[in-house]
Amino acid sequence: MIRIIVHGGAGRITDQEGHRTGVRRAVRVGHAILQDGDSALDAVVKAVVTMEDDPTFNCGTGSALSLDGRAEMDAAVMLDDRSCGAVAAIERVKNPVLVARQVMEQTDHVLLVGPEAVKFARWMGFESYDPITEHRKKQRAELIQRLKSGHKLRYFDKLASFIDKDNGDTVGAIAMDRRGRIAVAASTGGILLHLPGRVGDTPVFGTGTYADERGGVLATGHGEEIIKLMWAFRTADFMEKLPAQMAVDRAIQQASQYGCTGGLIAMDRKGNVAYGFNSQSMSYAYVVNEQLVVF
Repeated sequence: MIRIIVHGGAGRITDQEGHRTGVRRAVRVGHAILQDGDSALDAVVKAVVTMEDDPTFNCGTGSALSLDGRAEMDAAVMLDDRSCGAVAAIERVKNPVLVARQVMEQTDHVLLVGPEAVKFARWMGFESYDPITEHRKKQRAELIQRLKSGHKLRYFDKLASFIDKDNGDTVGAIAMDRRGRIAVAASTGGILLHLPGRVGDTPVFGTGTYADERGGVLATGHGEEIIKLMWAFRTADFMEKLPAQMAVDRAIQQASQYGCTGGLIAMDRKGNVAYGFNSQSMSYAYVVNEQLVVF
């Protein structure tokens, strides 16, 4: 029983077709790996790499830029035995999710951050790479100009930054392999114009990324609110007694009560996949029983 679900972020998605194409490609890549008998970890990491390499998404190449114009990226991987690894505020690598996997498999640690995460990446053989695109440079410049003209703020009132496009999204994947193992992986460039050094929910296990014997959960949306709610762990808690879709529905309802906006994907121990969001939209795709579904 192999299955996989991916998401390309939640919020106000302007490039709907680009997102559909991207998540379709990612889920097919991950599913092919599962069909070959490889691990759920291999499948989710490859699916996320596919989205990191697609500038449509806010991760890897095309990541949103910080207030001072840098691409500081977060990524995480986790297995259902609670093995996990993550990087935060890492720069100048092509695929942060691959570095996160190395943290899990090659170190005694869970999370490496900033310049030292970059140093670790170089030790592991990852070459220097500039993920900043011209589109993101232009987007940052336009937003700064809007702020200077007194534009109304959202998300980061104290920071004086605002986004109204698909800038705060995370990408992620959850898979179950032939051995019944579940793995999750996620990557993000964070929210446009965040303060340098800002870390979102993705590498904070239990908030945006989580897996254990009950299944796997990934969250996407406003990272600060997701962290405060411990959204992924809460959803996994609901899966203790509920199937995945009911658990996600309850978690979305609870988040709305706390003013947390975003989306969730999940997979329970029986292989049921689930998704839900209280934001304007969310891109996702899954393959269950050889059937591909894309939204």
